[in-house]
Amino acid sequence: MNHFNFKSLTFYSVAICSVLLLFKTVTAYGEKNLKAPPPINGNYHLVFRDKLPKCNQVDAVTLNIQQSGIYLNGLLLPANVNAGKTSTATENLNLTGTYKNQKLNLSGRIPSFLLACNIVDLQTQVRNRFQKNSDQKFISLQMQLINKQEFTGQITVNGIPKIIAFTAVPQKTQKQSENSKSY
Repeated sequence: MNHFNFKSLTFYSVAICSVLLLFKTVTAYGEKNLKAPPPINGNYHLVFRDKLPKCNQVDAVTLNIQQSGIYLNGLLLPANVNAGKTSTATENLNLTGTYKNQKLNLSGRIPSFLLACNIVDLQTQVRNRFQKNSDQKFISLQMQLINKQEFTGQITVNGIPKIIAFTAVPQKTQKQSENSKSY
């Protein structure tokens, strides 16, 4: 009984070498061409460069972004909502989109009061935000990374013919501030 047949050894040697060569080729391609997008999770303060029609100034707005690879979920909030309300709000993310080639696209429905002018009562804003039947507007955000942290972009709001330019500046969270102090 001859188990070490020359034809069998040749076949298995070629098969193993082919698999190793294929693995090496795929690995080299992946390392060269497939890069994970940089993390952009967090809160961004939106600084509007243009004014909304019939409005001197929009109240401060925060964009919360949660990332999973190239897929994004987002939420617009009044800038002065405390952390407890933010964690409750993130359960109801209302913007979805993608992040490819340093460009971010988000779209979805938001409550109309977020882009309203001079709303004084923050509690009313937050209460209206969580009502399911509140007046909502469809928005679309297109942003591009201009440096390692800031985005520049534009927002299109259903019902407003003007495109509004803005800059998204990252907000440092309490945890980030503590980490930077510990070094």
